[in-house]
Amino acid sequence: MSQILLFYLQGIPEMTGVVACCLALARVKLRWGVILAFACVLATVIYIIRNLPVTFGLHSVAAILLTALLITRFTRVPFSTSFIVAFASFALLALLEVSVYELVGQLLNIESSYFAFTPYTRMLMGLPQAIILIVIAPVIARYRKPLEGMWKI
Repeated sequence: MSQILLFYLQGIPEMTGVVACCLALARVKLRWGVILAFACVLATVIYIIRNLPVTFGLHSVAAILLTALLITRFTRVPFSTSFIVAFASFALLALLEVSVYELVGQLLNIESSYFAFTPYTRMLMGLPQAIILIVIAPVIARYRKPLEGMWKI
């Protein structure tokens, strides 16, 4: 039970940041209630896929595709653009994840593999990158002004 709770404590904020960055890049107005709902759905699907006996990393591909599909379904953004912004946002998440792990590892003089084996530290390490993504999204939206009428809902 604690594994599920830890996953959601990290997964929902991360997915909130990813979805917000996707929408900001696609020039869709940030509606945080909808973004949070998308994030919960994505976190749940990712958790289910990660627990299936499939190749590791498949959850990332599924998350990119599901994010692109959700954006296409609920906004007026074409699928090609949705896929590009979803890929870019997940790439940013991966870059932040590596950077945060390396930075903290060097500051504390700890091997970065240590974080992968302890669930509590893994969850704590995921929060800074989630916060960074959530902060980046409004900054992107400020420079890429949202277009009117992009939401279908």
